[in-house]
Amino acid sequence: MPGTGPLAGVLVADFSRVLAGPYATMLLADLGAEVVKVESPGGDDTRSWMPPVRGDVSTYYLGVNRNKRSVVLDLKDAGDLGLARELAGRADVLVENFKPGGLAAYGLDYAAVSAGNPGVVYASITGFGTTGGAHLPGYDLIVQAVSGLMSLTGDPSGPPYRAGISVFDVMTGMHAVSGVLAGLYERASSGLGQHVEVNLLSSALSGLVNHASAVVAGGVVPYRMGNAHPSLFPYEPLPAKDGELVIGAGNDGQFRRLCGALGVPELADDPRFARTPDRTANREELRPLLVERLATRTRAEWFEALSAVGVSCGPINTVDEGVALAEKLGLDPVVEPGGVPSVRNPIGFSRTPASYRLPPPGQDEHGAEIRAWLAAPTTGES
Repeated sequence: MPGTGPLAGVLVADFSRVLAGPYATMLLADLGAEVVKVESPGGDDTRSWMPPVRGDVSTYYLGVNRNKRSVVLDLKDAGDLGLARELAGRADVLVENFKPGGLAAYGLDYAAVSAGNPGVVYASITGFGTTGGAHLPGYDLIVQAVSGLMSLTGDPSGPPYRAGISVFDVMTGMHAVSGVLAGLYERASSGLGQHVEVNLLSSALSGLVNHASAVVAGGVVPYRMGNAHPSLFPYEPLPAKDGELVIGAGNDGQFRRLCGALGVPELADDPRFARTPDRTANREELRPLLVERLATRTRAEWFEALSAVGVSCGPINTVDEGVALAEKLGLDPVVEPGGVPSVRNPIGFSRTPASYRLPPPGQDEHGAEIRAWLAAPTTGES
């Protein structure tokens, strides 16, 4: 079923597996691209990453593989390799996350593919690049450790912690999508594709934003502060009458509104707290003054009162409560292609919206039709 979004007509050969690559190709597929997922005889690793499951299928796999068609090709088999090369030769985009150089032996590396398909936008996803770190396996957890993220995560007096999600796999997948889209845009004028390279460590350092900037621009090494922010206060959970509420005052105007809602407007004029740098420097003096007022009402009461005056705040939800909140706010977070629930693509378009055409495919579910298509003379249609 052809896509109808902004990438309708774009053919993506997906030679990736696990998370960063499949997430990237799913986002492209949502936007209308035709994605052919090439799996080894063993299948995508995440098919067996369970629990949890829906039926007997891993929800991990289901979360990043909708809108694709699956074909199993054994690259060690001459016939299958020929079909893989044919797919690469027809593709507008190829996405892969093999070990650096791993596809060269099969004639599926960028140099070989682009020689016959100069318009291909070829995206390679690695853990640590293709030079000094080419030999290092790229797992998100390892990158969270070596990038410095874990040194920032957790209680100041406790051990480092990983983030609750594979944050750098997801981030790198999004960076891959950005690179692919830029490559396609440039191709429209030059007629040529190019090699797009992203890696988890570079994405991690970019994603550490203010913390990485503190190091490279300020010579300051950040450290664990629990839920506190190094440059803003209040910007953390604070206790109300029945538990904690996250409150964020990102500028002086927001802090003034917070003080007014709490019934202590004079704090906004106190020279210790009047400006963001002052509040940050004097957070230990300010915190008990805020907590004293927050203790008079429940989290729900403060959430309603503070939100009403434009102060950013929110309860600490579980994931199901987060989905429920999005539903309450009219964001329609769940879509069900083929009856399989998944989370909506986060990008909205006024004319060419994302579409949800196919559920995540079974292994080799579309193998016969894709093999027949690749074996047939080229017609220009996928």
